[in-house]
Amino acid sequence: MKKLGVTGQKWLKCFHVLSAGVWVGTAVSLSTKQFFITPSREGELFGILSTLDFIDLCVLVPGAIGTLVTGLIYSIWTNWGWFRHRWVTVKWVICLFGVTFGTYPLGPWLSGMTKISGERGLTSFNDAVFIHNRSLLMVFGTFQALTIIFAFFVSVLKPWREKKGK
Repeated sequence: MKKLGVTGQKWLKCFHVLSAGVWVGTAVSLSTKQFFITPSREGELFGILSTLDFIDLCVLVPGAIGTLVTGLIYSIWTNWGWFRHRWVTVKWVICLFGVTFGTYPLGPWLSGMTKISGERGLTSFNDAVFIHNRSLLMVFGTFQALTIIFAFFVSVLKPWREKKGK
């Protein structure tokens, strides 16, 4: 299969770094913000959560998908491959886990909280499903953000390289 040239790889790197930066930055922002939600009036909780849900769907998801797609292009059309380097394999595991886990439990938990807050306002803090979703988002959303930060460092540091001359 034909590989990307030098210019193509530079463009690919730009889009990959941009996508990953959007994904990491948004994940950190969403994860951090959830610890500081303290609405004092009706409607504020829904406003805050609907904004977080919008950011999740319209900023974080495109960043994650962009990272996944550019990673696929890297693996297929450059010499980095899929399993040639252990650090690339680790990044693939983290990326696939992040996209899957973010799509299924994390996103629906946030959307569910948004829906409940729209119906119940500040009494949402007494709703069992809301409390459950919030607790899980605080733990697993933070874990998710930390794992993709780890992938960012792996990408830059490229640990577990084979020693030359072996």
